Amino acid sequence: MSAPATQHETADETTVRRLGVQFSDLAKQDHAARFGMWVFLASELLLFAGLFALYVAYRIKYPQEFADGVHHNALALGTTNTFVLIISSFTIAYAIHMLRKDRPRVAFWLLITTIALGALFLVFKGIEYSGHFAHGIFPGQLYAFAEMPTDGARMFFTLYFFMTGLHAIHMIVGLGIVIWLAMRVWKGLANARYHTEVEVGALYWHLVDGIWIFLWPLFYLTG
Repeated sequence: MSAPATQHETADETTVRRLGVQFSDLAKQDHAARFGMWVFLASELLLFAGLFALYVAYRIKYPQEFADGVHHNALALGTTNTFVLIISSFTIAYAIHMLRKDRPRVAFWLLITTIALGALFLVFKGIEYSGHFAHGIFPGQLYAFAEMPTDGARMFFTLYFFMTGLHAIHMIVGLGIVIWLAMRVWKGLANARYHTEVEVGALYWHLVDGIWIFLWPLFYLTG
């Protein structure tokens, strides 16, 4: 990767180009960006906390059906996806480290690796969904799994599709963010001198990974 012209800017030129009109200096702008992301992440955690509480309430009501439902999920795929996301958290964190070390080429390829791992996660999740659909396992009123025809089983799989599907939507958004970040690193717009957007984007990616760490035992291990 050739060094873009933006990497040769002076500190003053960088400040003028990046500073928003509502901020007096880059330090305050960076603080606002990080604080804003933490507030957003807190709101996302509240959303999923409500869903986790709903899961617990229905699990108490239908303990056997939920335990049986777990055994019908693909443990191998769910566990593989867990390792995929853990590795992706490492690659995006290491990309920030490489930027700080002024190694943008390495950082770029680490972000590309993160994108590939996120896409692999969605592929595995799609394979798992396809297996469920083939057996008539759908959410809500579309549920038609003859082996488990009870209301408790339908509720388990409805929550499974809703919670893992919502997580998958977050993953797609995260992929879009990391693609954008990789382009900025490639163009030299995120570099050793200024890479706040990469740090903020990585926080979102870690949130998506962290939520899956809680979904994994609920839908794959607690049978």
